Amino acid sequence: MAVLIQVRNAHKRFGDQVLLDGADVSLVDDVKVGFIGRNGAGKSTLIRILLGDEELEQGEIIHHPSLRIGYLRQHDPFQEGESAMDFLMRDSGQPDWKCGQVAGQFELKGDYLNGPVKSLSGGWQTRVKLAALLLNDPNLLMLDEPTNFLDLRTQILLEHFLRNFNKAALIVSHDREFLKATCSQTLELSRGQLTMYPGKIDAFLEFREERREHDRRVNATVIAKQKQLQRFIEKNRANASTASQARSKAKQLARLQTSEVEVDEPTVHIRAPRVNPRQGTVMRCDNLAIGYPNHVVADQIGLEIEHGQRAAIVGDNGQGKTTLLRTLVGSLEPLDGNIKWGHGTELGTYAQHVYTSLDDRQTVLEHLEYQSNADTTRQDCLAMAGALLFRDSHINKKIKVLSGGERARLCMAGLLLGDANVLVLDEPGNHLDVETVEALADALVDYQGTVIFTSHDRHFMRRVATNVIEVRDGSVKNYFGDYDSYLQSVESEIDEGERERDRIAGNAPKPTSEKASGSENYRANQQQSRKVEKEIKNLEKKIAKLDDEKKAVNDKLLTETDPDEAVRLHEELTRIGEELETAEHRWLELSEF
Repeated sequence: MAVLIQVRNAHKRFGDQVLLDGADVSLVDDVKVGFIGRNGAGKSTLIRILLGDEELEQGEIIHHPSLRIGYLRQHDPFQEGESAMDFLMRDSGQPDWKCGQVAGQFELKGDYLNGPVKSLSGGWQTRVKLAALLLNDPNLLMLDEPTNFLDLRTQILLEHFLRNFNKAALIVSHDREFLKATCSQTLELSRGQLTMYPGKIDAFLEFREERREHDRRVNATVIAKQKQLQRFIEKNRANASTASQARSKAKQLARLQTSEVEVDEPTVHIRAPRVNPRQGTVMRCDNLAIGYPNHVVADQIGLEIEHGQRAAIVGDNGQGKTTLLRTLVGSLEPLDGNIKWGHGTELGTYAQHVYTSLDDRQTVLEHLEYQSNADTTRQDCLAMAGALLFRDSHINKKIKVLSGGERARLCMAGLLLGDANVLVLDEPGNHLDVETVEALADALVDYQGTVIFTSHDRHFMRRVATNVIEVRDGSVKNYFGDYDSYLQSVESEIDEGERERDRIAGNAPKPTSEKASGSENYRANQQQSRKVEKEIKNLEKKIAKLDDEKKAVNDKLLTETDPDEAVRLHEELTRIGEELETAEHRWLELSEF
């Protein structure tokens, strides 16, 4: 297994913030790694360093001679007037049949492939960029928040692409569902250190919490032992007959050290507006038409939303989800029909057109105090600011110097401190890290009001949504099923499209140079497969046995009162953990075979 990139003793600062502090990591071929960490931890900075766009202050980055990096560009690489096909041929140097074949994997055909690429939506342009990546034959993909603003269908296509991509990938994302579907290992950047875990993100988050809880228990045991030794030393050091014992205990005390419990930032806790639950219909649309003066997006909309529902608005990009939300909150006039909100409705809106129009003269804290309801204390404002990553001196920053992402988080914080009993949220998870998105989901689930929202984060949608409204092909309708059944229907459509594409491709003539015989190595492959299957079965037995041993030692450690025995059990647990990690790493390698 070749090491494509090795990071050694990396140091990097940004102002007073330490991003990398002697960090080490290796990226190997054929392994897809999900890269996580709190906002501002330095993930995007490390990506730029690996690409050679920034330099380390100390340390080194070693590239394998055969390394070919494919980076998903955020900027617009297209020329005026060129089609997606023109761009793919220009960017890759590949013939049209090859470009068309790869473009088909992302459902790029017809006008999407041959029309002006600059006229496509952001999601479709991302598909074009992904096709270009594949055509350039990289052996390491680097994707920085690739799912931001991608609709569900494009996310699933991207997942299918990554699963079929048999090379390495480093993917920065706050979308747990996407990382779980695409990455077999997890890399965390925290407090300047890089930690590689040989498992998926859910297993890593569970392992991290178990490790912290274990360290807390061991520390409690060590502290109890330290106190016991200290009492003995103080009682006996002045007595000539016991002084030597006291000196011996002092040496033991010097050897006993607590370990630092690795916690990132303080645990994020977000509260939603405190409102009284209500019943009945909160909003009704009758024969509604939405869109713009010269363009009807959807019409004949008849829709009702009940108090207490958390309605997820779903549909592909460009179908009209944001247009619907903007019409519901009154920032766009209906083309026809009417919208009626229930008596006593207090709307709170989170959308780009809102957070780009904040009062530049206010500070962060002044904005939150202005937006909060009457019974909100200054401490409540500070706590909410901290949860949305405004801490210490940042609370006194003027809004005019905030970035777009910071303005978005500030708008969310102000909204949650208010007294709205209906929240209308357009992509609330953008600009938030994994922990903060999870905390926001918890808050919305506990919220006693009504939520109408869009999101591309499937984990968030599944947790929050109680009902689904689909915007598609000029209509807006209640989807009769939960979010999982909607996901399944989209997956089925994509699978059917891929089967149809494969069927057509199978009947089409291919250049002889592309034909694969496959039969020459069949017997060797079968023998190798049997060896791999046998080793996997043996590893699974070993992992199960080690898991049982780990649980048994953990159970003993929880109830052990003797400090010496607790230390011994801790050492035994460390040994089992290392052996288990090696076995799991080997199992993952073979599973990728």
